[in-house]
Amino acid sequence: MEQNSSSGSPDTRADMAFDFAQLRRFPDIEAENLFAHDATDELILNEAAGALAAAGDGEVVIVGERYGALTLAAATLHDLTGLRVHQDGLSGEIALKNNASHLNRTHAYASLPLDPALFAGATVVLWQLPRSLDEVAEVAELISAHASPNVQVFAGGRIKHMTIAMNSVLEQYFSRVTPGRAWRKSRPLTVSGPRREAPTSNFPCKEYHSDLELWLCAHGATFGGTKVDVGTRYLLDFVAQMRQSDAAIDLGCGNGTIAASLAKARPGMHITATDQSAAAVASTKATAEANGLAERIEVVRDDALGSFAAETAGLIVLNPPFHVGATVHAGIALKLFADAARVLAPGGELWCVYNRHLQYRTSLEKLVGPTEVMGNNSKFTVTVSRRLPS
Repeated sequence: MEQNSSSGSPDTRADMAFDFAQLRRFPDIEAENLFAHDATDELILNEAAGALAAAGDGEVVIVGERYGALTLAAATLHDLTGLRVHQDGLSGEIALKNNASHLNRTHAYASLPLDPALFAGATVVLWQLPRSLDEVAEVAELISAHASPNVQVFAGGRIKHMTIAMNSVLEQYFSRVTPGRAWRKSRPLTVSGPRREAPTSNFPCKEYHSDLELWLCAHGATFGGTKVDVGTRYLLDFVAQMRQSDAAIDLGCGNGTIAASLAKARPGMHITATDQSAAAVASTKATAEANGLAERIEVVRDDALGSFAAETAGLIVLNPPFHVGATVHAGIALKLFADAARVLAPGGELWCVYNRHLQYRTSLEKLVGPTEVMGNNSKFTVTVSRRLPS
């Protein structure tokens, strides 16, 4: 799949009459080097143009949507309604809603979870391919098992993130996987012929970690899968030093490692685990259940801590991401720090772990309060920030 990208435009691109520049990423991070659409969206729409024109309402599914480029362009260019859309990230889901409202297309689609109903009877699927092979497998299995036998899947991604291994995964579930002509560093794939003998789903995956005495569960889109993130593992060394509190928040819970570890270490503590990723939320719920902790860990899908009241938390624990999508960017960490500061009660603590080179201490001091470095190793820094009384 690693081929030189063509500088030529897709043959029918001149016929496209959708202004992608009008789309926004908000409430996700916005910056000059972060965009609400890319060439992959245009390639997928171009490859799927004939199928979309022939599709009936309710027959088209969009998965891996970012901020609405595929959904709103398909609805506008082909006057489609009944589009079924799945987005793992809540901020992208909110951005789609905002963009649809601006374009008077809120009636054209419905946001749905990643489950069999999303793909039931679908004849056309538009798919922004993820980087994770596990996520490719989970989605491919659902399409092959539940879409129409005649389904056509129009997928694509950035060439630097596409591999031969991705083709191999898709070929377990479909009889035809055909790469298309590359353009502007993106490449389309056309996939069809669901294999009814394809492997059945094994998601969420499950792995036991004897050093933590924990089962960790993960759906395909969960960062790190069933592994223990190395930064998180270092942060867990400091649990005994964290503030005594009846409740805590695991902000950006991923597969639930922190939430489950806190619950085991503090038997009287109630944990609220939150993440904007639907896969992370489902994974943390599965981890809690696998360890007999479901009654003590509440899991919430949220954009940062948007649904949490101010000055209510005694303890927040965070391993912040240092990338937005595939782009390295500090914006998401700063957003999480600011929201944690709003939600912390006076005297409350925010514990963070981050890569040493990121030097977040100054930002934590500014956004949260006095910040102390509690530990350093060769890769990571652990800090505690305390919220001062107003």
